[in-house]
Amino acid sequence: MDTLAGLFRLDGKRALVTGAGRGIGLLAARALAAYGAHVTLVARSRGEIENAAQTIIEDGGQAEPLVLDVMDVEAVRRAVGDAPAFDILVNNAGTNSPGPFVEVEPERFDRVNDLNVKAAFFVAQAVVRRLIALERRGSIINISSQMGHVGAANRTIYCTTKFALEGMTRSMAVELAPLGIRVNAIAPTFIETPMTAPFLEDENFRSSVLSKIKLRRLGKVEDLAGALILLASDASGLMTGSSILVDGGWTAE
Repeated sequence: MDTLAGLFRLDGKRALVTGAGRGIGLLAARALAAYGAHVTLVARSRGEIENAAQTIIEDGGQAEPLVLDVMDVEAVRRAVGDAPAFDILVNNAGTNSPGPFVEVEPERFDRVNDLNVKAAFFVAQAVVRRLIALERRGSIINISSQMGHVGAANRTIYCTTKFALEGMTRSMAVELAPLGIRVNAIAPTFIETPMTAPFLEDENFRSSVLSKIKLRRLGKVEDLAGALILLASDASGLMTGSSILVDGGWTAE
């Protein structure tokens, strides 16, 4: 049993988590640190990630903040290139801008796509380049969404970006598998976070969401901890190109 339990440990591993100041990113940083990883928390908001890193350290973990705009490709390349290799990447930074398809303007589309797809692509590229240079294996975890598996009214931009992220995950997995770098995704349902809170305050929308989640409850960030640790660790050593749905049964029918 000790050997099996050890498959989930991350001692000696270095992890990079984007959008780590709140919500899913903060949960990912806490969970990875709890299992032994040294975690670098990335966000534009200095205060949030400094406080989060300090809390992790006080809880006995290893963490440090990195103030960085992940949409600045050159800044990402410099920051990752100057750091020791990251064995684990949680590509979490993202946004949403719901609204009718016919009202979407290019600027609005670009704002969501640039963060959800372009930034994720080039953060992963920077991490992978470093792993390849040092001949190290690694695990890339893209935070996708159930909306990368289904469609939804008023979410054409978001669905478009998450379907793109799912495709990126599979293509990266195929290309990087010979190098020992695994690439997988986690696709949650609606999780109660600062990003989803404004939408879920609408009682009609909330009721519609709950009617589709078969377990009849919204997700909590802690619901993602198991999938995160699984994909980050050697326990998922034969998994690549997969997308783990943590959706309460939304996509089951």
